[in-house]
Amino acid sequence: MTSKPFLAIVFAGLMLSACSARYQTPVAVGGDDDDAVCQSRGYAQGSPEYVVCRKDRDVQRNAATARADRRQRDLGEYMLNHPERP
Repeated sequence: MTSKPFLAIVFAGLMLSACSARYQTPVAVGGDDDDAVCQSRGYAQGSPEYVVCRKDRDVQRNAATARADRRQRDLGEYMLNHPERP
């Protein structure tokens, strides 16, 4: 009888862990390491060009996240407004 609560806890943990990946960086930005990308472009760490490069990558990442959120919201609204179409 002790296996049922254990299985319920494991199942609940699996369901909650699926939510943890929601706010990952969109792939459209390209490259995971901003420092490596900016240095590969020839900008020395701490230089004004390096700072601009890092800021540009932050802006791109935030814009991609906003676009993904907007598409998800628009899809949800469409589904609510058009229940006859799957």
